[in-house]
Amino acid sequence: MNDARKTVENLFGGGRPPRPGGGGGGTQLPKIPGGLIALGVGAVIALWGVGSVFYTVQPEERGVVKRFGEVVKIADPGLHFKLPFGIDTVQLVATERVLKQEFGFRTTGVDADGASQYSDGDHNDESLMLSGDLNIIDVEWVVQYRIADPMQYIYSMREPTRTLRDISESVMRRAVGNRLGSEVLTTARVEISNLVRDEVQQAMERYETGIHIVTVELQDVVPPRAVQPAFNEVNEARQERERMINEAQKQANQQIPLARGQANRVIAEAEGYATERVNQARGETARFSAILAEYRTAPEVTRTRMYLETLNGVLPKIGSVVVQQDGQIAPVPLINLRDAQPAAKGERR
Repeated sequence: MNDARKTVENLFGGGRPPRPGGGGGGTQLPKIPGGLIALGVGAVIALWGVGSVFYTVQPEERGVVKRFGEVVKIADPGLHFKLPFGIDTVQLVATERVLKQEFGFRTTGVDADGASQYSDGDHNDESLMLSGDLNIIDVEWVVQYRIADPMQYIYSMREPTRTLRDISESVMRRAVGNRLGSEVLTTARVEISNLVRDEVQQAMERYETGIHIVTVELQDVVPPRAVQPAFNEVNEARQERERMINEAQKQANQQIPLARGQANRVIAEAEGYATERVNQARGETARFSAILAEYRTAPEVTRTRMYLETLNGVLPKIGSVVVQQDGQIAPVPLINLRDAQPAAKGERR
């Protein structure tokens, strides 16, 4: 207080002794009473203290209130009161804001159209990885996270975000190293993202960093530029293979139903033929059994009747045969008028 009073007195010339031999030649500032100076200093200190007792926590933040360095409470969003003169201090932590860390690239800003702009720097030390089949792959990804526990985030570890970065890179390299290069480039991207997210979250909980992993997203997963043309040729060959497989599958879908229909038709015809033959055999068996019963009753009559029935069925199918002895006149050909057909109109008779 005395130092502040002396400073104000010197500023306004209070208590300054007159110049020796001046004879009143210099201009003297009016002397300010010491009580007024003390009152002014007290007012300034009071205003400063009043201004420092209120603080505001934004909706996406939490405030860690410390009293002489010891945490006394976690303040929610809103206007709050604290002890002045540095007794209470507040450290604001953005707990609801989604933060991110980028690997293999850096976002520098947004252009006029809203598109992200990226730096031209080389980050191959982060992105180049070795797959399980010893292929080099350039992997760029983003880890999105938020601070779930402000206390753990501030006090459990010195650099939690640096720890998050190191663990994310280590887990991603292990996940890529356990996969074939073709899988990493094509079908396994979602599975790798989910695996890395879960393992990084487990590490964050184990180290009590207070960080919650929201998502892990693979951005660009490509081969190195030196082998990009060869990779494009492989992709074209793979697409051609898929096209041929799809075309063959299309033909199979067309031909298989036709073949099945033909097979079902043949089976149905065979079953019908089998049924017909079985029924015919049963009919023949029944007829033979009936003839056998008649034969046992009258064998001679039955035999004669069967002989005549056989001749009646055979003779109409053969022509007439004339047996001529030597010296006889040749028979005159007989025209069968019943079988003669009328000649067509305009045909000679």
